[in-house]
Amino acid sequence: MTTILIIVLVIIVIWIIITYNFFIRDKNLIKEAWSGIDVQLKRRHNLIPNLVASVKGYSQYEKNLLEQITQKRSEAAKIETIEDKAPVESDLSGMLKNLFVAVENYPDLKANKNYLDLQNQLIEIEDQLQYARRYYNGAVRNYNIRVESFPSNIIAGIFNYKQDNFFEISLATERKTPEVRL
Repeated sequence: MTTILIIVLVIIVIWIIITYNFFIRDKNLIKEAWSGIDVQLKRRHNLIPNLVASVKGYSQYEKNLLEQITQKRSEAAKIETIEDKAPVESDLSGMLKNLFVAVENYPDLKANKNYLDLQNQLIEIEDQLQYARRYYNGAVRNYNIRVESFPSNIIAGIFNYKQDNFFEISLATERKTPEVRL
């Protein structure tokens, strides 16, 4: 009888250790995925001043939009948490799309090699950002399933593991790659 009890206790302890280690793995995957998003956001933030400078020389009419983009970029760079960063980055994406629409009025700018290079780089960054978001949200999904599923939810409760937030897109226009017409 005691042997059976000891075997059952050993099995329970092993299960707790394995489940706990799965939570650690999932949290590390989420951190890794977030770093991928962060890299793409930094690339985009570094590109914005060059894009703004290219457009600034062509039009004073878009001055207000350019100032808003610069301000939103500065604001986004200061934010650390995922929950706070997502809406600001969505706003910034919307502003950049508005900038591309405004540029349609300037054929000389659309033909400018530097501007075209910057525009292509931004499209590439947006694509990479979309892939990084998918990976991040997949890691969060897997972690959240583990947090909610029985019996691992018992370990989640004991060690205070809570559901994580997805990196959601708040603008419907951001759900697709920016369309650029030349």
